[in-house]
Formats: sequence, C-alpha cells, structure tokens
Amino acid sequence: MLMAFIFVSVLSFGQTLHLKGNVMDVTNKEPIGYATVAAVGSTTAASTDDNGNFILKVEPNFSKIRISFVGYEPQDVSINGETYQELTVYLVPEEHTIETVNITAPKRAKYSNKNNPAVELIRKVIAHKDENRIASYEYAEYRQYEKVSLGLSNLSEKFKNRKIFKNYQFLFEKEDVEAGSSTRGYTLPAYIEERLSQVYTRKKPNTTKQLILAEQRAQFDPKFVDNDGLSAYFNKLYQDIDIYESNIELVTNQFLSPIAGSSPTFYRFYITDTVKTETPYLVELSFFPRNRADLLFQGKLYITLDGKYAVKRADLSVSDDINLNFVRDLDVKLDFEQDSNNRYYLKTSSLGLDFSLTNKGTGIKGNRTVNFNDFRTGVAQPDSVYAGPSVVKVVQEKDTTLNETYWATHRPIALKPTEQNIYRNIDTLQLIPSFQRFMDISALVLSGYKQAGPVEIGPVNTFYSFNPVEGFRLRLGGRTTDRLSKRFYAEAYTAYGLKDEKWKYFLSGTYALNNKSVYTFPQHYLRASIMRDTKIPGQNLEFVQEDNFLLSFKRGENERYLYNDIYRLEYKREFENNFSYLIGLSKWRQQPAGILSYQMLDDHGNNRLFDELNTTELSVSLRYAPHEEFYQGKLYRTPIYNKYPIFYLNYVAGLKDVLGGEYDYHNFTLGADKRFYFSQLGYADVNIEGNYILGDHIPFPFLNIHRANQTYAYQLRSYNLMNFLEFVSDRSISANVQYYMNGFLLNKVPLIKKLKWREVFSIKTIYGDLRNENNPAYTSNVLQFQKNEDNEAITYGFKSRPYVEASVGLTNIFKFIRVDYVKRLNYLDQPDVPKHGIRVRVKFDF
Repeated sequence: MLMAFIFVSVLSFGQTLHLKGNVMDVTNKEPIGYATVAAVGSTTAASTDDNGNFILKVEPNFSKIRISFVGYEPQDVSINGETYQELTVYLVPEEHTIETVNITAPKRAKYSNKNNPAVELIRKVIAHKDENRIASYEYAEYRQYEKVSLGLSNLSEKFKNRKIFKNYQFLFEKEDVEAGSSTRGYTLPAYIEERLSQVYTRKKPNTTKQLILAEQRAQFDPKFVDNDGLSAYFNKLYQDIDIYESNIELVTNQFLSPIAGSSPTFYRFYITDTVKTETPYLVELSFFPRNRADLLFQGKLYITLDGKYAVKRADLSVSDDINLNFVRDLDVKLDFEQDSNNRYYLKTSSLGLDFSLTNKGTGIKGNRTVNFNDFRTGVAQPDSVYAGPSVVKVVQEKDTTLNETYWATHRPIALKPTEQNIYRNIDTLQLIPSFQRFMDISALVLSGYKQAGPVEIGPVNTFYSFNPVEGFRLRLGGRTTDRLSKRFYAEAYTAYGLKDEKWKYFLSGTYALNNKSVYTFPQHYLRASIMRDTKIPGQNLEFVQEDNFLLSFKRGENERYLYNDIYRLEYKREFENNFSYLIGLSKWRQQPAGILSYQMLDDHGNNRLFDELNTTELSVSLRYAPHEEFYQGKLYRTPIYNKYPIFYLNYVAGLKDVLGGEYDYHNFTLGADKRFYFSQLGYADVNIEGNYILGDHIPFPFLNIHRANQTYAYQLRSYNLMNFLEFVSDRSISANVQYYMNGFLLNKVPLIKKLKWREVFSIKTIYGDLRNENNPAYTSNVLQFQKNEDNEAITYGFKSRPYVEASVGLTNIFKFIRVDYVKRLNYLDQPDVPKHGIRVRVKFDF
C-alpha cells in the first residue's frame, strides 16, 4: 500500500550516459545507415552513419532507447546505469511492406521458415528438448535458494525531500549509478522474501518434492495485509521460468516459449553470431515475435554445438508494444551448467519486472533470483520422501534458530545493500503513527471499512441505497478486528427502509477453534448468526452486498422481494490439502414483500393466500481445490487462478416438523470450475453444475430459482438477460464458459491494436425440468407461479429446450473495464424479457 500511495511520476538525477553502438539488419548483418536512435520519452536523438554506427548521450532518468528505420520494426533496447555503454542492435524487416529505394540499404529477402538455417536450428533444439530438461533424469536433487525483492524505483532528490516523507527518510536508499545498477537516484525497498529448499525429482512416476528448510519475509500489520496471500501473489507474478516448457506462466499470463513446438509459427529466428570463446561452441540465435502485440518474448538463445542442441544461456524480454498491462520492462536471464554426465541443468534464474502506470517516472521494480546448488543425479530416494503434499515446510514459522547468522552462511548470493535493511525498516515503519493513519485510509478506500479501535465501520457503499419495496434504505454496520480478539469475530448491521418503515438487522459471531484468526487459512470455526432483511429471489451477487448503492439501478420490473428471518449455526473445517467441509443448521421464515404473492388453489379453484413459509434446513457443503492460492480478505478470498479444477458438492435437507419446518426435501448440487489455457489463444474459465431436488409438493421458493441478473453490471455466475423468478426447476444442468483471447485477434488489426483492447466471448446455458408433483400446472398442492399485472405467467419451468445467452465483448478498456454485448438466444416470446443488452464489469488484469 505504501508503494501505491507514492506511485507518481517524478524526475531523477545522475550522470549523463554515453551510448555507442552499431545497428544492423538481422537478416544479412549489413549495417543500416541513417537509422534514428532516440531515448524513449525524450527529444534526444541521433542518427547512424553509413556504417550503422551511432553515438548518443542520454540523461540517466531514461531506461530505454528506440532504434527505427523505414521498412524495419522499431526496436526498444533497455539501458542500464553504466556511464559508458556499447550496444549492437539488430533490426527486423517489417512484413508486408514495400521496399524503399535507398542507395545504401542492401536488398532484403522476405522472411520465410523454408530453407532457413535459423529455423532448422530451432527445430533441432525442439527435437532434443526432452533429453535436455531435468525431467529426463530418473532421479535428481538439488538445493534451491529463492529471493523476491520489490521496491519503488527512479525516485529523485526532490521527491525524497517532500514534507510528507519527513519521518520516512530511513527507507530511502541511494544507488551508485556507476556501479552498473539500472536504478537511478533513490529507491525505496518495500518487500523481500527468501526461501531455502531441498528439492527431489523422479521420472517414474513423475514427482517433485520440495522441502522448505528455511524462509523469512518482511511482515506487514496483519490487520491491514494478508501476508501469506501477498507472498502467494508475488510468487504467482514471479514464477519459475522453465524454457523447456511449451508455455511459460508469467504475470498471470501464459507466454509461448521460443523453443515450443509451435514457436516457428509465431516467432522469427535469426543466427546472429557464433561464440567460440566457450567449449562447446555456441550459436547466438536471436528471435522476435511475428506480431509485437502478442504475448511472446524477444531475445537471444545460446545453443550448444555438441550435438545436444541444449540451451546454455537465454536472455528474454518483451516488445514495448506487447498487450500487457502495467509492465514497463521485463527481463529474464537463464544460465545453465554441465553436470557430471555432460548434461545441462539450470544454475541461476533471474526475473526482473518493472511495473508502472506509464512509461516514465516512478515504477515498482522487482526481481526474483533463484540459485541451484549441489545438483546430483541418479540417487534414488525412498517412496516416503515423495509422499504427501508436493511442498512441505520443514521449518517452523517462529524458529528462532533461523537468525541472520544462519542466513548469512546459507545464502549462495549475498543480499544487495538496498535489500539488507528491509526487514528492520518494515518493522520500524509499522510503529510510525502517520503510516498507521495512511494504512487506515487505504483500508477505507480499498475495502470500504473505517478503523475505529477494536472495530471497523462499513462498508460505506451500503450506507445508502434504494429499491421499490424499501424506498430509500439507510444502513450502518461494522465488524470486529484482531484488536478485540484474535479468535472471535463479530459482524453486525442495522438498516431501515423509509418506504416500508421496517427495521432490518444482522448479527453474527464466529469463534476459531484452531487458535488462529477466523479468516486465516486453514479455517476452523463455529459461527452463529441471525438476520432479518430483504432479498430478491433468484439473485446471486457472489461476494457483493445486495444493498450496494451501485446495484440499486436495475432494469425491468423488480418489485418481488422477500422478508427473511434466518437463524443459522455453522461449523467449518479446512485442511492443508485445500479440502473443506461446512455443516449448517438453519431455521428460515420468509414472507412475501412488494408484489410477490404466495397463492395456492383450494379444492374449489379459488386462490388461498399464505403470509409466510417456514422451513428448517440441514446443509453439508464439500469443496476440494487442489493447489489453491488466494489473497484472504475478511469477508471473502480473491483467488489466484491456476490450472487445477475446483470441485464442490452441496446438500440441503428440508426437515419437516423440526423447529417448525413445514417441508421435506433433499437438494443436491454438484459442480466444477476450471481454467483452461490455450497458449497464444488465451484461456477459458468453465463452470459445469448439476442440481437435483428430491421431494413432492415443494413450494417454488424452495426449488432451484435460477440465478438472474437485472442490474447493468455483467455478472459472471448469473444469467444477465434472465429476469428474477423467471425459471424454476427441480433438476437441471448448466454450463458457463468465459473465453478470454487476450487480444489475439485485435492485435492483428491496424490502429485498433494500439488501444490494446482484448476480446472476450461467453456462452451460458441451462437446461432443467420440473416434475408434475412440483408444477402448479399439474397439481394444486403447491404455490402458484408468479404472474404480471396482465395476468400473464412470468415464472416458468423449462420446456423442451435449454435457456441460452451469449455475449461478445471487449476487455482492457482503459486497462480495467469490460463491456459486453449480450444476446438472449431463445425464450424470446415470454413477457417483458430483454432480447439483448450492454453490460459492464470492472476487471483488473495484466
């Protein structure tokens, strides 16, 4: 949060950088004369001479130069802080451009994979992938050290001396620009994490076991920050880079590896040098994306000429035109060493990311370094070593023996001066009152809650809302914090409707049974709650409050509400393997509100009105989410998506004659969520769900009222063109597919690709049925479905076809807005149903 607080554009200072270099055509190594060399974001520029040579002086607050020439793709090159630098830059001819007449430029052939020695070489690398990767060993083991560090970069003296930072001068570190650092002026180190592990791998069965021997990280106040979630998120951004994988996950996206089987389709390869100073000789293979906006790398591979065609080194970066948000610079360096069998294993890995809102000014720069030592092969470990979870913490969280002396002797790479004081500085920071106030304000902005000692007041977006039944609704609520109790958590609110003149309220108390905070993984708690409030039947807002002010605006008729009185007792248990179960017992009284009515035909065909329905429910929910990671909030979790599915099973039993329950039924729901990755074609989030209800003569409020949405916000798990209470069933199956192409199509469209919009497609379908015993069209022993003012039915069972709606949309508008055009494909003849519409959603993504 401190980084977000001072995320502004500033100027830094230092000594002028002297750049000297040569610009050449990558296809024939001929010099390019009269090319433009300019500092990105500056008017400072120079031109190459007839031999492609240039000299340029650059101020130290610029980190990139751009080389351009007619008929070639512009090339951005990162520069570091060294005062004198020499560069060799290769320009790639543009595809589908008309050759210009230039007396000094040699004629260029159009790039082709056919008879291309560089492509032949990369195909040999691809053919030898399996024998060169660590998975080819029957057994392997090694010691692994990881370090992730982040901080604000490119800070000026003027910025540092601002009055607001008077109490924070100890945080700033000055970089020596002549020491080769890419950072200028001042940095503000803000986070560091270290981990030391012993890793074992085997081929059959394919298993990897990581034993964490020691770890430490900078810790923020847990009442503001989920430190475990923050660590998981940073490790998701800074993942392991395996060049031999076809797809490399990075900053929550997948990049196609330059040695993937399909890489010649998406990359252009050029042999740019032969390195004879190493044994065996190496070929320098430069590669560039065919489309600079796609999620692809550019850089160099160094391939061994010993018949193994192994990668000895790899330098990866991305084009400045890539459709990737907030990433100003990305730099990957991989170095491999030979083992005793003359095979190559990864020795060091470095991933640097520079995040920024713009291409200039202050950024958040981070680096993950991984070092591998004591690499051994052929040592068979017993099966017990590989048993259990793939990652196991051997170290205890508060092991006092893991002091600085231990880390100083076990780190293979010493900490940088800017990293050495982070642990102490973060601890000191928590004690400064002004920083506490800043975190308090940040929490209010981000979560909607205001700190007030042992409690928090909020959420502020529910203080005022409106709907047709309550009119203007005023609400005040809050929740407790760890300052009151670590194991006990309470939440409450009261609300009042100015139109219906009724008070609503909610009160819950949760007690942790594992001596942890109730919202800390793994959760193990007992919760009791009581609620009296309104609800729209069939609306499912996931983690959003139903009386959120922005959701007060709805389309169509939405005056059918419920008054609910719910008393509930819950017991939840989570396990380290991400399996959890929830057992609940609730007593539920519901009364129709607004124009909702409960009517049943008597023996004479007359309507009989019911003032309320009562049920007692026993519920059991099972959930299994292998390898799940998330950022834990106090009310919900923000998932960090991976490739593993999530399974859930919910069972609800209506208990007749128990605590006043009037109905007997059994409701089963089985579902699964999974994200599918398609490399350059993006990814899809898929949900499949089935529901089955056993029981006869069940009123429709206790059947499956399918999730509808009449707001103008696009909701992922609801049907956005379905009306409230429109469809009811006692057995159904549904599918929901959200397909994000990450701009794969729009990146090919001139001018449009400059906007960096991304396409998204979705289809939602559900098919259900309603047994005659629960259908008022066939029996008079259940409540009648709803009708409008013209006495037309507006609640239905499904006919012989499923309900289907589809959408096509744009995401990444202004980097965080998604807009969908949604079309309803059937059931168009039902009254007051929309056939199409525009829906909007806020979506932050890289």
